[in-house]
Amino acid sequence: MSREQRRALDARLRSAPQASGPVPVEQMREGFAHFMSAFPVPSGITRTRVDVGGRPTVQVDPVGETHPGAILYFHGGSFSLGSPETAMALTGHLVERTRVRAVSIDYRLAPEHPFPAAIEDCLAAYRDLLDKGVAPQSIVLAGDSAGGGLAVTTTLAARKAGLPMPAGILAFSPGLEHTRSGESMTVKEGVDPLFTAEGMRRTGDLYLNGQDPAQTLLAPAVLADLSGFPPILLQVGTNELLLDDSVRLAERARAADVDVILDIVGDVPHVFPAFIGVIDEADEALDRAALFITQRIGTRKSGSPHQVAS
Repeated sequence: MSREQRRALDARLRSAPQASGPVPVEQMREGFAHFMSAFPVPSGITRTRVDVGGRPTVQVDPVGETHPGAILYFHGGSFSLGSPETAMALTGHLVERTRVRAVSIDYRLAPEHPFPAAIEDCLAAYRDLLDKGVAPQSIVLAGDSAGGGLAVTTTLAARKAGLPMPAGILAFSPGLEHTRSGESMTVKEGVDPLFTAEGMRRTGDLYLNGQDPAQTLLAPAVLADLSGFPPILLQVGTNELLLDDSVRLAERARAADVDVILDIVGDVPHVFPAFIGVIDEADEALDRAALFITQRIGTRKSGSPHQVAS
């Protein structure tokens, strides 16, 4: 671990210009895309535009040998920002490390399409993969921030729809609790260099659109029954307002006898694995995430990739 690296990253994030108040969602989207464009995309991948579940999708393949299986990836952005491209650094590094194809869904965003539109799109993508012959035991649902939350809620929706469970769930700093009742929402205020509780409430309201947050698909960390869920890996940092989202989901998974790894790293920010090459902890976390994926879908040996494009 490098405390110097972590301190330097924290200072860099705190020095970034901050808006003095609410800004239009279009401006937030532009700012988020600009911020995420600084994260380097690995060279050992290719990208292809496809359609999955009726939504624009980016299919990400490793250069060279591809192992069987699929990573169904959901990008972050508070349910109102982002695209497959803003998450391409994380998606690409997972593909490069595992040699497993990923499909990253451009799900509908709030406020134009509030809850549950994003979950509907992600469920449609999972159903489409199954309909195309991709075995559920070879699919891992993955995502960061809001997308990590979608990996969990899409699995809940799939279970309710009678679909088979995926092989696993990988969530980087997931958003899992829209009632914002976790203790970390208070004690990490000011510690988190990226978010404030008030800012999260504003973006959360765009997604909620007046709906009660105290329902399973909006607060799975405190309300969901995870019985029958596949193994889960949660990676989160101690400097996060959303820390308790992961902690409390892990407790619910344990109560439901679900295999769960709660991977907490000290003194790092939200979605810290994205800071590859900046802090050693990011590279190490991605190695652990890649191992989780390969263990879940059994890709230790080479084979022919499943066809997931339309």
